[in-house]
Amino acid sequence: MNLLENINSPADLKKLSVENLSQLAQEIREFLIDSVSKTGGHIGPSLGVVELTIALHYIYDSPNDKIVWDVGHQAYAHKLLTGRKDRFSTLRQYGGISGFPHITESEHDAVTTGHASTSISTALGLAKSRDLQKKKNDVIAVIGDGSLTGGLAFEGLNNLGHSKTKMCVILNDNEMAIANNVGALSKYLTKIITDKKYNALKTGAWNRLGSFSGGFGKKIQNTMHHLSKSVKQVFIPGGLFEDLGLRYIGPIDGHNFAELLSVLKYARDQNNVPLLIHVLTQKGKGYAHAEADKEKFHGLGAFDKNTGEIYSSGKNSYSEIFGKEMTRLAQNDAKIVAITAAMPDGTGLSGFAEKFPERFFDVGIAEGHAVSFAAGLALNGIKPVVAMYSTFLQRAFDQIIHDVALDNLHVVFAIDRAGIVGADGPTHHGAFDLSFLRTVPNAIILTPANAADLRFMLKYALDDLNCPVFIRYPRGIAPQNDEEKVKFEEITEIKSGKNVCVLAVGHFLQSAKETVELLETKGIFPCLISVKQIKPLTKELYSAIFKKFEYIVLCEENTIIGGFCSAVIEMSQELMEEKKLAKMPKFIRVAYPDCFINHGHVGELAKDINMSPKQVADKIISAIKG
Repeated sequence: MNLLENINSPADLKKLSVENLSQLAQEIREFLIDSVSKTGGHIGPSLGVVELTIALHYIYDSPNDKIVWDVGHQAYAHKLLTGRKDRFSTLRQYGGISGFPHITESEHDAVTTGHASTSISTALGLAKSRDLQKKKNDVIAVIGDGSLTGGLAFEGLNNLGHSKTKMCVILNDNEMAIANNVGALSKYLTKIITDKKYNALKTGAWNRLGSFSGGFGKKIQNTMHHLSKSVKQVFIPGGLFEDLGLRYIGPIDGHNFAELLSVLKYARDQNNVPLLIHVLTQKGKGYAHAEADKEKFHGLGAFDKNTGEIYSSGKNSYSEIFGKEMTRLAQNDAKIVAITAAMPDGTGLSGFAEKFPERFFDVGIAEGHAVSFAAGLALNGIKPVVAMYSTFLQRAFDQIIHDVALDNLHVVFAIDRAGIVGADGPTHHGAFDLSFLRTVPNAIILTPANAADLRFMLKYALDDLNCPVFIRYPRGIAPQNDEEKVKFEEITEIKSGKNVCVLAVGHFLQSAKETVELLETKGIFPCLISVKQIKPLTKELYSAIFKKFEYIVLCEENTIIGGFCSAVIEMSQELMEEKKLAKMPKFIRVAYPDCFINHGHVGELAKDINMSPKQVADKIISAIKG
C-alpha cells in the first residue's frame, strides 16, 4: 500500500499511525529522487529533513501554526505533504511550482523565502503579531547550521531570547551547508554533538525524565533549566543559546521519529518560552550519491538517478573562466586573495582554494562580513577579490558604501549570476545590481560580453585600477573569443550601421546580435555596440553616438529603473543642459520590467518579459515606423 498517494494535506498525514511514518519517509525519498532527477533542484537538503518535516506536520497544525523554512531549499517534503504532489513534476519549470516556499503558492507557506538567515527574525514577527492579537497558534523557524553563520540569525536569536515570546527555533544541523561550514560556530556545534558527558546523560536518565507520571519528570527538567550556569554547563550543552535566553534541547536524532515526536510535543506544550531544538540530520540521506557528494547534490540540474551523473555541465562557464584566471593571476602576484560567502564551487574558486589555501577565505553565509573583511585587507595593501552572486551581494550594500567606497579602497567584486538565473526564480535573479551599484561613489562597473572580456577585465581591475571595481556576468556558458586586448575599451563597435544604434550591455550582446540580424531582414541596418563599462560613462563617446544616430536602443539585463538605460538618458539630459547636444535622440529601452520575474528556463522568461530577439526587433520596428 502506497501511503503518499493518499496524502494531500497535513490532515491526511495525521490519520496515519506513528508506526506508518517510517514507510512514508521512504516513499517521500523515492518520490523526490525520481522527480528531481528530471527537473533538477535542491535534492540534498530536502532528503535530509524528511523525518523532521513529517514530524512537524504530524505535531503542529499548519496553516494555523506557522512553519518558516530558512532559505526554503529544504522544503520539498513540505510541499508534498501540503497538497502539491500532483504538480511536483513542474518544480522550478516555467508556470510550475517554485523551488522555494512562496505565499501565493500555498497557505502552508508562511513566508516567501530564498535567502539564508532570515527565518528567526521573520518568525519572531509572526509570533509577536500573534501575541498582539491574542491568538494561540505556534510559530516554528527551521534554520540550518550554515544559515546560522549569518549575522541576521543572531540578531533574531538575541531579540527572541530578550522577548520571552513563545516560539520554537529548530536548528537543523547536518554539518554541511553548500560548502563545508567554517568558523567558531561550526566548531561549537561539533563540540556539543561530541560532548561525552552529555551523551552519556542523554542515553540514560535525562531521556526518561519526561516519561515519569504526574508531570514529575518535567518538573525535574525545569529545575535543571534553572540551575546555576556553572552546574548547568557541565550537564547541558548549548550554553550559548541558553545565555541568549532560549531554552536549549538537544542534540536529538533528526531521523528518529520517537525522539522527534516526543520533543516536538514537549515544545508545543510549553507556554511563553522561546526554545531551540538542536536536530542532527544527514544531508542527502537515503540516496547514496547525495550522501557521498553533498556539495554536488546540494542543488543541481537534471541527473541520472541511477548513476548520479548530471546531464549538463558548466564547462566554459563564466564562473569557471573567472576561477581559472584568478588562479593564473595569483601565481604571479602574492597579494591577490579570494573571498567568498559559502560559494567556493558556485563561484568557480575551488581550484584557487586548492592551489592557494592560505589566500582563500570562505567566511560562511556572511556577505556583509565578507565585504568589511575585504576592506581591512585592502587597507593593508592586499588585493582582495570578493566573489559573490548578484542576489546575495544585495545583503552587503551598506558595507560596500561605508567600508569600501567611502575610503575608495581597491576591492574587486566578481558578481556572478547577474541577470536572470532561471529555475531558482525571483529570490535568485540578479536583477538589481546595476541600479544599486551605480549609486556608489568612486566605483567602476565592468560588464564582459565573453570569456576574453572577463579574463582581460579581471587583470585590468587588479593591475591598473585602484578603487572599488565591480565585474558582473551571468550564469552559464561564456562565448569564446581569443582576441588579445592591448588596452581597455569602454565600448566596442561590433557592426557599423546607420540611423539606429543598438547599445548592448555585457552578455546581452549575444541576444542583440540576433536582434540585429532580424532587423537586417526587414531592411534596417543598425550599428551594434558592445558596452563594457557602465560606470563611469564618458560623455564624449556617447555624445558622438547621440549626434550620429536618430534612434538609440539601450539593452541591459537589469531592472529598467536606475540601471544603464537610466544612466544614458540622464547623461543625454546633462549634455542638453550643457548645450553640447542640440537635439535629444529617440531612446528605446530594453530592460527588465519593474516587477519580480518568475522562475523557468531563461529563454522562456525572456519571452515572458518581451526581451527575446524577435520581440526586441519588433519593438524597434514599431518605434521607427510609428
